[in-house]
Amino acid sequence: MKKVEAATLEAAYAKAAKALACSVSELQSEVVQHPSKGFFGFMKKNAIIVASCTKSNKTETSKSEDTLEESVASEILDTVKKTSQKEKSTQVESKKVERKTPETNVVLDNFFDADAPTHEEALDEEYEEENVVYDELALMIENQLKELLSHSCFDIDVVEVDVHDNTALIFIDGEDAALLIGKEGYRYNALSYMIFNWLHSKYELFIKLEIAEFLTTQQEMIRNYIKPLIKSVEKEGKGKTRFLDGILVQIALEQLREKFPDKYVAVKSTREGKKFVVINEFNSPAKSRH
Repeated sequence: MKKVEAATLEAAYAKAAKALACSVSELQSEVVQHPSKGFFGFMKKNAIIVASCTKSNKTETSKSEDTLEESVASEILDTVKKTSQKEKSTQVESKKVERKTPETNVVLDNFFDADAPTHEEALDEEYEEENVVYDELALMIENQLKELLSHSCFDIDVVEVDVHDNTALIFIDGEDAALLIGKEGYRYNALSYMIFNWLHSKYELFIKLEIAEFLTTQQEMIRNYIKPLIKSVEKEGKGKTRFLDGILVQIALEQLREKFPDKYVAVKSTREGKKFVVINEFNSPAKSRH
């Protein structure tokens, strides 16, 4: 079909016949708008017709058939999609009902069943499942650490890993444990940093690395060091540590936060990169405005 506009109906018919490559007698047309001369040239309207040729050639017929097939196929696909969506929604609803029904029955049955698990027992089962996952993760990390240290020059014969509360507790020991720690713990710090980046990025775990008794010794040393600082903070309300290196900063931070849970305890750095821990009162909204 073709929409044609001309000054008169005759001109419109002739224009349509030429466009459709057929005679006027072979046209099948519908007048959309009759021509009007208007009033003194104003409001003039052209003739508008919609026409088609009754004897269309094979190419046009095949094209129209292809278009029709595409239209039908599109409608079928839409119907299939709508049907499948309805089926899926029905299945989801039925699954919800199925899930609700057994749970209700279980509750009713358990009310009269003395052997049914209690809430505490259910929590214990979940805890046991979590422990199984942690145990498997701990064993995997342990084997990977053993593989890593087997390629080093250090004689290390003990590698144990335990995962608990999103923290990997790692214990390493052996004849060369002191060498692995390094002077003032510089190798310990490097290894701890490397393992933390690995486990935190891959498993979102924090770590506590103990090589021989290095971590325990450092914790005890910091505990003794901050005793006078704790007394000073209790008296003055604020204080800070001396510059601390490596793991000592983290140990001091943990111990001071444990001692002063209601105070602001944080690690600060100088322009030179030296780190220390400060303890202060939290700023109240009223003070922060001034």
